[in-house]
Amino acid sequence: MPATGTGPLINETRREQVFPVLDAAEIERLRRFGEVRHYEAGQALWRIGEVGHGLTVVLTGSLAISQPEAGQRRLIATHSPGEFLGEIAQLSGRPALVDVDALEPVEALIIPPEKLRAVLVAEAELGERIMRALILRRMGLLELGTGGPVIVGPGHHRDVLRLGGFLSRNAHPHLSLDPETDPEARALVERFGLNPGELPIILCPDGRLLRNPSEDELARCLGMVGALDPDRVYDVAVVGAGPAGLATAVYAASEGLSVLVLDCRTFGGQAGASMRIENYLGFPTGITGMALMARAYTQAQKFGAEMAMPDEVVSLESGGAAEGDPYVLTLLNQERVRARSVVIATGARYRRLEVADLEQFEGSCVHYWASPLEGKLCTGQEVALVGAGNSAGQATVYLAARVAKVWLLVRGRDLGASMSRYLVQRIEGLANVEILTQAEIAALEGQPGQLEAVRWRLASGEEVCRPIRHLFLFIGASPNTQWLDPTQVALDPKGFVLTGSDVAPGRRSLETSLDGVFAVGDVRSGSVKRVAAAVGEGAQVVAALHAFLAKNTVLARARGETPQPVSAVSARSDKSAQF
Repeated sequence: MPATGTGPLINETRREQVFPVLDAAEIERLRRFGEVRHYEAGQALWRIGEVGHGLTVVLTGSLAISQPEAGQRRLIATHSPGEFLGEIAQLSGRPALVDVDALEPVEALIIPPEKLRAVLVAEAELGERIMRALILRRMGLLELGTGGPVIVGPGHHRDVLRLGGFLSRNAHPHLSLDPETDPEARALVERFGLNPGELPIILCPDGRLLRNPSEDELARCLGMVGALDPDRVYDVAVVGAGPAGLATAVYAASEGLSVLVLDCRTFGGQAGASMRIENYLGFPTGITGMALMARAYTQAQKFGAEMAMPDEVVSLESGGAAEGDPYVLTLLNQERVRARSVVIATGARYRRLEVADLEQFEGSCVHYWASPLEGKLCTGQEVALVGAGNSAGQATVYLAARVAKVWLLVRGRDLGASMSRYLVQRIEGLANVEILTQAEIAALEGQPGQLEAVRWRLASGEEVCRPIRHLFLFIGASPNTQWLDPTQVALDPKGFVLTGSDVAPGRRSLETSLDGVFAVGDVRSGSVKRVAAAVGEGAQVVAALHAFLAKNTVLARARGETPQPVSAVSARSDKSAQF
């Protein structure tokens, strides 16, 4: 959504970094990566929703970057010789978020997405300037809330929140309009003859209208995810795009392996829901989980990892009888992906509270993370939060700065038993946070989609009822392994994936009961549930991947077969990921 603050925008405060000008020598260094094209005055280079050509460096002439707005065109910027067009979508070949037209005859150097990634690696200093500009331009579009779809529906509606949250967590610009308060939105509803029960609707940049779509339908309308090639065999398919999955993608892709990352929702996992991580190495002042994960997501693409989100994997099976045959991942939409090795990084899914009618309030009044979207909904109100881990502590601190009061309900006797000391001390110093130990939610009161009160029970048996409209649940998570066949992939009694010596003596570190299938991060039995630990396992597993892929190449040759080329396989079985 657009920024709500009144301060200057990134395009103004960091203009030299957002729109750098390349000198003649720098342009010469880029020529080997692209080709020169010519455009006539008035010619469109591309339109919103079309797949962009990649990075476009202006050699002669000038270009206009604009977006439609209220039936007119709003000029965002013009580019002259030495400047370049593009934002972070150009790394992955996703659809453009702006229109580009030649103001006069133009000669431009076009660098396609695959060559752009080569630029970022081969030309370190110049690549850093280009990468920074691409990221800042996306941030500028997010600030303005333009270039993406328009969500029309009541601001408190659960599906408006669901779709807005999905786009926000995918760092995709969008605008939300409430027909109850916005005359333009009301006019749109009247124009299409919609009744309130049909909302929300989505107006996509290409003009298509979607009626309360699923996240997959919306993503495909926006070109965020496309069809996968069923004939391609990847070196590794990573299932899950949290810290462990993204770390695997970064290190595997940077070492030359072909990598596909799949996630049923978006990148970041549970770490992306944290509004401030202060105990992650290298960030003494803290960093939001989404900012940290967005950097990893972009970094993985820089090295050539492909992303498919949202694309949900529903099964894993061997693709053939011979050892070394590719594995086959079947997706919810019945697409199939083949890969020589698989890394399971699906993490965990949020536990739900065992209380009557919970589902009536989920998505609108009951929340499983605390982001700016949820913070805006409950500004100035009283809220209740259940949980005693670090995620609950970070959410409490974040919400306390925005709401009138936070009731923190803890089932145990001592908050410090499961929460880091620095968070406990910070919470204890917040005047508008009241900690209730040995307390449990007893009931939720209200109408479907509209919570009116929360009732909880204290250790004494006394019940307290407060007029609370928003409840936050941080009560742990269960392993996200329901898509795995437990007869093939061994699980522990709690459903976490067994690896290494827990499967059998001498088993490769992080390898499951299936050869070439590995598990990392929170989904793995015995893992340390910390972001840094997940990142470490994601890096560590790359060494095991190299050893497995090298072994299979040798086996294929021993059988007299011509092995399919692996993008990069180390001759050393002990190759370690380079930090």
